[in-house]
Amino acid sequence: MKSVISFLLASVVSFTACAEKPSAVDLPPLTVYKSPTCGCCIKWVEHMRKAGFEVAVNDVDNVHPVKMRVGVPPGKGSCHTAEVSGYFLEGHVPASDVKRLLAERPAAKGLAVPGMPMGSPGMEVPDGRTQAYDVELVANDGTTSRFSRHGE
Repeated sequence: MKSVISFLLASVVSFTACAEKPSAVDLPPLTVYKSPTCGCCIKWVEHMRKAGFEVAVNDVDNVHPVKMRVGVPPGKGSCHTAEVSGYFLEGHVPASDVKRLLAERPAAKGLAVPGMPMGSPGMEVPDGRTQAYDVELVANDGTTSRFSRHGE
């Protein structure tokens, strides 16, 4: 009887420990729209997959219609656009910011990293140099505010 109780207790503890661990199953799928020839976009996709996201990649000849559809404001564009759980991700947004966005669920259209900042995910350089950049939260009215700062 004592061994049965020990086994049951061990099973409950083991199940509880497994149930509390986050996994890729907890993250919603992400869809990326990019040029078929863009290498930095592939590196960003790899960054997101390493962070636990399941990523579907759509190579398109023109990403601009996707940017227009999801509401990327003028001047905030980059080389690729992604969608996740009702938000857009424009450019080289770090996975940590995407996870924060999904946890906080602000009333917004998405996140943008305008341009292609050196050292952002997918834009790493061999010597490790980075430039400071902001991840911007794009509100439903199209205005932006700083969501996070990187590279300082």
